[in-house]
Amino acid sequence: MMTLRENAMAIYNGEKPDFYGDIMDAVELIPDPVLMGDLPPQDGLEHEDSWGTVYVFKTGAPGPHPRVNDSNAVIKDIEHWKEQLKVPSLENLDWTAACQAAQSVNRKEKFVGFMCAGGLFERSHHLMGMENALINYMEYPEEMAGVLREIAEYKKTYIRLVAEKIHPDIIFYHDDWGSKQNLFLPPRIWRALIKPLQKEISDVIHECGMIYMHHADCICQPIVEDMVEVGVDIWQGVIAQNNIVEIQRITKGKLAMCGGIDGPKIDIENITEEEIRREVRRAIDTYCPAGRFYPSIPNGVCFRQWNDAIVKDELKKYGREFVEKM
Repeated sequence: MMTLRENAMAIYNGEKPDFYGDIMDAVELIPDPVLMGDLPPQDGLEHEDSWGTVYVFKTGAPGPHPRVNDSNAVIKDIEHWKEQLKVPSLENLDWTAACQAAQSVNRKEKFVGFMCAGGLFERSHHLMGMENALINYMEYPEEMAGVLREIAEYKKTYIRLVAEKIHPDIIFYHDDWGSKQNLFLPPRIWRALIKPLQKEISDVIHECGMIYMHHADCICQPIVEDMVEVGVDIWQGVIAQNNIVEIQRITKGKLAMCGGIDGPKIDIENITEEEIRREVRRAIDTYCPAGRFYPSIPNGVCFRQWNDAIVKDELKKYGREFVEKM
């Protein structure tokens, strides 16, 4: 019987696994000093992170969210971004907890993962607000390219530092490039400003001997071939609003994917157990035959405990049954 890591690698390599399931079950995310240092208390109050962005983490919320307006934005005038942006230092970080956590993981059983939050696009709009960022991408591309270069250099430096300290097996890189309806940026803008720097980040990840898993629980279908060219190894968070079967066809097995279960469809009140189980089976039956697919809730969980327990149970049962029928 395969370990969770061996099973995940079988899927990754296009081989027959013991079962199809969520790759995140095989990943232990390490609490690195930047992530933990920037995490605000869950008190509903405003707190600045190391970049100066204001976040609020409300009681009962799944995570903190930026609260950026014209008065507290780090970059208030894109034409003067150089004077306003202060890139955080990566010196004198306390790696004790991260090293201990990484050392405690049995790497025969699981992957050591590093969650690299706040990617190029997300960090850019966290610095100036979403509306201003979208306008600036269109009206001030040269200035935005300068901001993105600073973020990219920070990311590359930190990834190398993480590799030196704890050597993760997987970089779990977060950058939501779209919504449930479309990309946030026109593809030509994304290709001109984001893609080249994302390729540099991907190259660093691979130079350090790690798998690049990109989280984007949104529409990315218009740029999936670009994601392959960038070097994304696994797209985690692929939502069912993408035509996943078509993406599998055009990427020709070069992009492993994780997701496919329509979370918002089943994470609701007044739904039957069978309806939830049917959606899990639909995702497995539809996307797993092409291989290199990890069926899961794209954002990780159903927020309703009853719904989530049924999803996990059906994944465990039918994910194995599907392989037995192959």
